Amino acid sequence: MRRRVLESDWVPWIDPAKAYSALFARRENSFWLDSGTDAVSGMSAMGASDVVLIDGPGHPILDALDRGLADAAGVDAGEGEGFRLGWVGWLGYELRETTMGEPVARGAGQPRATMMFVDRALVFDHRGSRMRLLALGESWNGELAEWRDEVIAVLRETSCGEADAEPRPASGALASRSARWRYSDAEYLTMIAQCQDAIRAGDAYQLCLTNEASLDVEVEPLEAYLRLRAASPAHHGGLLRFGAESLLSASPEQFLEVRPGGVVTTRPIKGTRRRGADQEEDARLREELLASDKERAENLMIVDLMRNDLSTVCVTGTVRVSSLLAVESYPQVHQLVSTVTGHLRPGLTAIDAVRACFPAGSMTGAPKRSATRILDRLEGRARGVYSGAFGHFGLDGRADLAMVIRSIVVDARGATIGAGGGITALSVPQEELEEVRIKAAALMAVLGASVR
Repeated sequence: MRRRVLESDWVPWIDPAKAYSALFARRENSFWLDSGTDAVSGMSAMGASDVVLIDGPGHPILDALDRGLADAAGVDAGEGEGFRLGWVGWLGYELRETTMGEPVARGAGQPRATMMFVDRALVFDHRGSRMRLLALGESWNGELAEWRDEVIAVLRETSCGEADAEPRPASGALASRSARWRYSDAEYLTMIAQCQDAIRAGDAYQLCLTNEASLDVEVEPLEAYLRLRAASPAHHGGLLRFGAESLLSASPEQFLEVRPGGVVTTRPIKGTRRRGADQEEDARLREELLASDKERAENLMIVDLMRNDLSTVCVTGTVRVSSLLAVESYPQVHQLVSTVTGHLRPGLTAIDAVRACFPAGSMTGAPKRSATRILDRLEGRARGVYSGAFGHFGLDGRADLAMVIRSIVVDARGATIGAGGGITALSVPQEELEEVRIKAAALMAVLGASVR
């Protein structure tokens, strides 16, 4: 009998945070791809796995994913929307050595990329407020039936208010902590000036310069993630745990979506303004963002870069800009977002799209190859998970990957937060420095620290 994605009957809704806490929070490798605290549409998914792929010498992760997708061609994944099992994890920024053929001299202390194979999961349909279990197998019998029944029993106990299934509180006072920025304000301002020198010299049009803050602190990933999602709800949030390493993300930016029919979409974000203190100031800042020559030029350059990347794997004439310079508003910032779509050439997959587009232009600058070389020289560090992508590659050929921005990376050494912005010839250095602080502030607050 052919293996397929089995689906349980819909089960009564409970809060996803309680479900994750009860079922997966104590597993060594687990994930929660989260549509947000107040989502009324879309899907969330969570699960755990003991099968982990790690990128390394002799074990390139994209090749392993290629083989996995080829093997999955024999699986009946069904026709449901959203998560259909598969591979979940992150691709770190230094994976650009594989996708761009650019030598990378520095490591981040973490694998360049890590993925878990997920053959069982709990999915949430936010529009219908329903949940369903998925499993890979031939039928609901034997061990799979036992697993399904055990999970449903835990969910029922949790929905009845079992004390040990409650997640840790997402609010309350935190001890004040200090963060160490990799570059001081003065150093970062000097780096901005060096970016503008490179732009004036014709070596780049735009450069996404970043900084990194480190905190020596023990972090309980679920507790911190609950604080983050409450403060910064996002349609591509996520909590991914691989042993001692965790990613907590409130990402607003979709890097790539690939649908089973081959339609590929990217939604680059470039252009930022803080939110106002009242409605009048907020509206003024929104209009200021939309009218800014610098911010519009920054967004347009990345749109052109992503159009070029997609054109290398898409059918000629199918790459289009379906939305240009739309303002999206989040709790801390307004952002300019554009949407580029295309149709993959026959025989190509989501992995081919990643090879063509990674790392995302919104985190490098343009032209991409020159930008990455300049930034590597100026920043003098590995970015690690930050500026990469996270999400899933499905058994049905679907992929949904978000940018690793507005994120906290936790490991045995503590926590790190990356933040940056696009530098152009029109950039005002002090404003660029302030943008980094705005982006980092909510993340710092989650860990009980300030940006200063």
